[in-house]
Amino acid sequence: MDETEFWELIDDSREAAEGDPEEQADALVERLLRRDPDAVVDFARHFESRYNRAYTWDLWAAAAVLLDGCSDDAFDYFRCWLIAQGREVFEGGVHDPDQLAELLDDFDESVDGDAEEVGYAADEAYEQMTGGSMPDLELPAPPREPLGTYVDFDDDETLAERFPLLWDRFRP
Repeated sequence: MDETEFWELIDDSREAAEGDPEEQADALVERLLRRDPDAVVDFARHFESRYNRAYTWDLWAAAAVLLDGCSDDAFDYFRCWLIAQGREVFEGGVHDPDQLAELLDDFDESVDGDAEEVGYAADEAYEQMTGGSMPDLELPAPPREPLGTYVDFDDDETLAERFPLLWDRFRP
């Protein structure tokens, strides 16, 4: 599976689920089950590499603005959600997290920002197909700490200064 196919599966599952993260996970599993196990492993590699790439202080701080705080688990689920939004939103958000203010049409923190299940879709599909667990993806180890410069999520002044578009749109 190449990168284009990966993003097509993400987009197709999101559209089928009408943006609902839990339904998107189900739709993604359904679509992956139509592939062979090697394609599911390839999908998992694409997903995991993007998930690791999104492990940055700036993106975590942007998630904290969007979600009005963001624990480490919440940031894990946020990164899954960001991937689930498709290539344009993901790439734009990773490149410049403040641009999420313009890339996201709507954002409801009670529904959006958490797609934990999407992160497990490939594992679930692989297990259903083979009866076994996903093999090692043979990717570099994920970073131990977020990439970039630390951001204090509790410092509203710093967040407003660093992410003016997000702050103006999503904070009162």
